[in-house]
Amino acid sequence: MDPIAEARRQWLAHGWDEAADGMAAVTSIMRAQQLMLARVQSTLKPFGLSFARFEMLALLGFTRGGALPMASASVRLQVHPTSVTNTVDRLERDGLVRREPHPTDGRATLVVITDAGRALSAETSARLNSEVFSQPGLSSDDVTGLVRILARLRRDAGDFSDPTPTPAPLSD
Repeated sequence: MDPIAEARRQWLAHGWDEAADGMAAVTSIMRAQQLMLARVQSTLKPFGLSFARFEMLALLGFTRGGALPMASASVRLQVHPTSVTNTVDRLERDGLVRREPHPTDGRATLVVITDAGRALSAETSARLNSEVFSQPGLSSDDVTGLVRILARLRRDAGDFSDPTPTPAPLSD
């Protein structure tokens, strides 16, 4: 038996018809998140990384110089600055990143990926790509549709905004 389908049935039986589908959708998303997170965590566990630590290494690896102000990392990862600090503390302890003063902003601190961090990021990215991301458990069409649907939900919730279209150049 599908527990979420049963919960939806109970919602309907209790007269909560207007909320039944929404409850099933929210609960399904939350359960899917648990399932996906478990796959990611089991893939990263042998490397001693959490997903938060992996994301930080990947983000730094994507930057041109392998460095980012900690405040920028917080914005890009969409997490509280305290979470970034805790993540960087653990990565720094393991020699995967280091902190450096910002060259032009005395108030800011850069987090810089080390060679060991780059190597671990490459290895864990390859493993996640082969074991999780390339096989998410959905068809390609379902993945595309799901990403679109969730992007709309995230945008409508204020998670991001669509870029403003660039105006066409003026003609002569």
